[in-house]
Amino acid sequence: MEIDSRHIPRYIFETSWEVCNKVGGIYTVLSTRARSLQQLYKDRIFFIGPDIWKERESPWFTEDRSLYSSWCDYALETQHLEIRAGRWNVPGEPIVFLVKFEQFLERQNEIYAKMWTDYEVDSIFAYGDYFNSTMFAYATGLLIESFYRFHHLESDNVIAHFNEWMLGAGALYIKKYVPKIATMFTTHATSIGRSIAGNNLPLYNHLKEYNGDQMARQLNMVAKHSIEKEAARNVDCFTTVSEITARECAQFLQRQPEVVTPNGFEKDFIPKGNEYIQARKNARKVLLNVAEKTLGYAVHHDALLIGISGRYEFKNKGIDVFIEAMNLLRTMPQLTKDIVAFIMVPGWISGPRKDLQALLSKNGSPTEHDSPAGSPFVTHNLVDPQHDAVMNQLRHYGFSNTKGNSVKIIFVPSYLNGDDGIFNLSYYDLLIGLDLSVFPSYYEPWGYTPHESVAFSIPTITTSLSGFGVWAKRQGEHKGLDDGIEVIHRDDYNHAEVAEEIASIIYDFSLKSIEQIKMLKQAAGRLSDQADWSHFIEYYQEAYGKALHNSFIRLSKQHKLKAD
Repeated sequence: MEIDSRHIPRYIFETSWEVCNKVGGIYTVLSTRARSLQQLYKDRIFFIGPDIWKERESPWFTEDRSLYSSWCDYALETQHLEIRAGRWNVPGEPIVFLVKFEQFLERQNEIYAKMWTDYEVDSIFAYGDYFNSTMFAYATGLLIESFYRFHHLESDNVIAHFNEWMLGAGALYIKKYVPKIATMFTTHATSIGRSIAGNNLPLYNHLKEYNGDQMARQLNMVAKHSIEKEAARNVDCFTTVSEITARECAQFLQRQPEVVTPNGFEKDFIPKGNEYIQARKNARKVLLNVAEKTLGYAVHHDALLIGISGRYEFKNKGIDVFIEAMNLLRTMPQLTKDIVAFIMVPGWISGPRKDLQALLSKNGSPTEHDSPAGSPFVTHNLVDPQHDAVMNQLRHYGFSNTKGNSVKIIFVPSYLNGDDGIFNLSYYDLLIGLDLSVFPSYYEPWGYTPHESVAFSIPTITTSLSGFGVWAKRQGEHKGLDDGIEVIHRDDYNHAEVAEEIASIIYDFSLKSIEQIKMLKQAAGRLSDQADWSHFIEYYQEAYGKALHNSFIRLSKQHKLKAD
């Protein structure tokens, strides 16, 4: 890809609520991309995150008082900006500025009034996380401006990149007060698209019939939608992460993204060779042991281990379809293999089950005297099991998890960060032990879960409503799981057909030989090689170039208007 030398950035500021703050998928996007950007723009790429750490320090941030200390002092004295400089503890170790923003909350009405007069951003009906997010965004605008002026960057190509509606106020601030900086805005999921899907309204089959502003009023999303829309329409380059979300943006935000910047992944930490074999063997042993102790009986060592994971968005993540597929699978008389299906989705829990912990402290398979006292489905104590969506659907289908059933479901409603009290392994350390993963998403702008799965050489099933699924489909048509992934067509109305197809694919997978499964695992690994940051970083370079190009045109027009 040829890039005009005039359109190469000298400095890049990128800001997100998830810089050094692991909340969701955007953390993965930014933290895994950091090394590639460091290689291209060594210590000239600056990430900006919220300084929300009070009782303890961010585990992902290392402060370095030698970094830009004169400017930090100046920013504090002149604009009351409390900034800590340091490094992000991820590969590449980029420079990070964490900034406090609470001091602006007392001025927020004045700031919102200014946003209305300048851009018609409607904050009147704001609620919840809008206030902290927009004040953090405002603080990032001040920070970038302060750095820019203190270091006299007027003659340099500078990019300011803002992620999600939460940072929209920063993008609008920079456009007004530092117009020489080229601005970028990325939406990872439109607020209206996610809200429509979350409210069980049909999104895709009727996309062209929706009006974003009208739906914002109907769904009580006016403030978030307003700032997202104005940020998207006012920056020099607007991007999103997939073609699916690009269609949403065009409809709801009334601007087609200039560049689609797919999310990559760094695979360097994934074990290889004998290390991989050992890690997989250990993960499988742990998964089977927890399953046996939860069920109260031994599971065949050759059982097929299947998993779904992600946020607890019952419909959007396709958890409902996953359970329905397992229900169909257990009615197949020709199924000859035991299947243990893990639902690894953090829910509302009070902690690990004590009875299960006691059983796990004993070696060997459980006996009749070792039956668990609690549920045969769940590994941690749910606070409100009677109103839990997963448990309700299991009850609805009559799952029992008794010994005679070939399909067993184990619900893991805890964050898997290595100290959950039952597995005590991270999600990645367990993922490697699965035979197959299933992510039948309904609303999934990108989809790191299937992406991570193939990166660990675990064949996966996803849908055409996942950004990663669409990308994988474009790599070429392959029968079933032959390329390591099966992308099932999904729309607003074919829920049952998707479940049937998943059950059929899993049944076919259960018949495959060890050698055939080995080939599918290798195919999954090869597919993921095409989706790492070394391939996808070029889309960001393209976006930087377009932002600079468009900013030059904008400044030229402004200069001409003044001259006239």
